[in-house]
Amino acid sequence: MPGLVVFGRRWAIGSDDFVLPGAFELFVRLVWWIGILALYTVHKGQFNCPGGGLLHSYLLVLLILLASIICALSALVYVSMQGTISNPGPRKSLPKLLYTRLLLYLPEFIWAVVGAVWVTDSSVHCEKTVINVVIGTVIASWVIIIFTIIGVVIVFDPLGGKKTFYLTDSVNRNLESSQSGQLLYNVKNTATRVWEKRIRLLCCCIVQDDDHRVAFTSIAELFRAYFSDTDLVPSDIAAGLTLLHQEQDKMESCPKEPEEVLCHSPSSLVTDDLDIELENAAHYMLFAAAAYGWPYYIYTNPFTALCKLNGDCCGTRPTDTDITGSDHRNFHFGSILRITGLQYRDFIHISFHNKIYEIPFFVALDHKKEAIVVAVRGTLSFEDILTDLSADCEDLTLEDVLENGFVHKGITQAANYIYRKLINDGILNQAFSIAPEYKLVIVGHSLGGGTASILAIMLRNSFPTLRCYAFSPPGGLLSKSLADYTKHFIVSVIVGKDLVARLSMPNMEDLKRRIVRIVANCNRPKYQILLRGCWYEVFGGDPDNFPTELDGRNQDALTQPLLAEESLMVHRSPSYNALENESHLNSPPQYPHLYLPGKIIHIVEESSSRRLCSSDMKYTARWSNERVFSSILISPKMITDHMPDVVLKALNSLSQEHGSCISCQTQECNTNVV
Repeated sequence: MPGLVVFGRRWAIGSDDFVLPGAFELFVRLVWWIGILALYTVHKGQFNCPGGGLLHSYLLVLLILLASIICALSALVYVSMQGTISNPGPRKSLPKLLYTRLLLYLPEFIWAVVGAVWVTDSSVHCEKTVINVVIGTVIASWVIIIFTIIGVVIVFDPLGGKKTFYLTDSVNRNLESSQSGQLLYNVKNTATRVWEKRIRLLCCCIVQDDDHRVAFTSIAELFRAYFSDTDLVPSDIAAGLTLLHQEQDKMESCPKEPEEVLCHSPSSLVTDDLDIELENAAHYMLFAAAAYGWPYYIYTNPFTALCKLNGDCCGTRPTDTDITGSDHRNFHFGSILRITGLQYRDFIHISFHNKIYEIPFFVALDHKKEAIVVAVRGTLSFEDILTDLSADCEDLTLEDVLENGFVHKGITQAANYIYRKLINDGILNQAFSIAPEYKLVIVGHSLGGGTASILAIMLRNSFPTLRCYAFSPPGGLLSKSLADYTKHFIVSVIVGKDLVARLSMPNMEDLKRRIVRIVANCNRPKYQILLRGCWYEVFGGDPDNFPTELDGRNQDALTQPLLAEESLMVHRSPSYNALENESHLNSPPQYPHLYLPGKIIHIVEESSSRRLCSSDMKYTARWSNERVFSSILISPKMITDHMPDVVLKALNSLSQEHGSCISCQTQECNTNVV
């Protein structure tokens, strides 16, 4: 950091990123050189075989070439180890060393070709050991050359040339001039096109229509805006996340004020309400998980699922169930039946149709809870990912409820699609004609949880008694007014340090600001941070107390951007401007704050067994509020805590614990009566 500038362009690699790969190649080259030297010494004076003279020259030149490469690598690794992430001054000679190292690839390539020709020459009849060593040398040379080419492709930055000009000349140029403004517009436009091409490449396997093209452009603009204002390379982000995780663990181990959550109230009514909602959530999470179909069923039953589903595939679909979309060999429907435990006749409508902004769902009768359940599937395809990433805000106006509210654009369009199907196609009318006394319950996990929440808002006026259970919904979903309105009928369930529940554009901007701050002001080299971080993540231990320039600074000074941070900013983002000026009048935030829907149940893992073969865990649940999820937490479990099987396991554990407590209390009461 900042990105290395060679050949007149910026690359997605820092001058301190050559330590670990360089040390590995140096080790390989040293072993290689020692082996060739031993071979040359043992056979010295014994190259009288046909082709032996060429072999003698080949080995001698190879020893000299390897020695030169080892010297260049040693210097490259040593220089790359100097300085810190935000202080590349001691590494200013690294580009020259890199040019030298790259120049040595030319004779190595030529000598690899010579070795290949010598090995394939039928007139050569030297000792078999010598020939095998030369073959190994040729293979090793080609492997290193190929991996180097792959590495160059990976760190190539398509915007490197434009960024270099913008970075080096931005101080001297007047950005108010029309020429500079046009240049900045071209840079942004090019960056958007680059991101759009990357997204199209990732989604090359899906059919693309106008909706996809609009989504690609919108998402590309989002990525361009997020990554355009910092000079960070991927290894800087990895180092920053490592430092943040250790800093976060240190803060969690320190005594802190009690969290302001409702469960701290002594009222037993709150506790009883929580227990009831946990029981309901554990029940309805089965429906949310079942919406994923056979992928979830096979994931949770890897050894028996295929056999069971193959036994079901020969069954015919019920004629009275409305099923749309593709379900090869009836695997999806068979999985839903097995997970929910319902019968064929209990399903009103099942849709496996999946496009961007159009996600699968099903409507079923739940006789146990006397409810009509609408279960919406979460993210499971590229189309769903595009829906997730369409994170622009749009207005949602509800008559007789609120004047205005902001919502996640992509998820709102998905909710609109399901709303039209339920109302216009008469699906809900059909369900209530069968069970008019049942209540309406809408459930979903992840993307499905967000879609279920907005769908519940849309249906609230028509069905005042409806309930919605959103499991691990996206954090950037509703504006504050809408989030407060949904507390009457939506319950969100979040497990641990779930990343998705904390994902919103303001939170991502805050994470970027924290990464820049902690990385720019750490006084350790990057390779030490990464090595120590890998050890900490794998083997645990105490968080490392990395010294930083922040130590000893007063609190007022910490509100100002530091020089090291300023050097990493291409131009100030709205979130970064907030560091410099607390007033938002001159620098309004680019993205409005969006929150989780409804009342929030936060489930935290209290303890777990240290044995590898044991999965014993104990959970605690409490009512929480949106402020707890206003920052992204770095943890190895930030992804696994989001998985539907983990959420279901935590809810079942709490539900069973609550049931056992009730039975214990009943036994005590009976004993007292006797």
